[in-house]
Amino acid sequence: MKMIRAIVRPEMADMVSEGLAESGFYSMTKMAVFGRGKQKGLTAGNLHYDELPKTLIIIVVEDSSVDEVIKIIQYKAYTGNEGDGKIFTSPVEKVFTVRTGSNEL
Repeated sequence: MKMIRAIVRPEMADMVSEGLAESGFYSMTKMAVFGRGKQKGLTAGNLHYDELPKTLIIIVVEDSSVDEVIKIIQYKAYTGNEGDGKIFTSPVEKVFTVRTGSNEL
């Protein structure tokens, strides 16, 4: 299994989560975060915003679904501008259900 973490623009987050759900990927975590990437914030007039609002989407999928999920996120989050986001993948070694304590891997 793999954990996919996608940092996307807040205005694109619903499109990403709807696209994932339409493809059968229902379970995810979505949260508001702040950060900066290559664009190093945003300057508007005399104001500089060092950290910008983003949305973090976390989803755990089978190894065979990773490429499909990444394609959906890239397609739905794309605007063509700097700050569209990043996608990170990492292996998941263990999964436990809180209520039952069962190991699901």
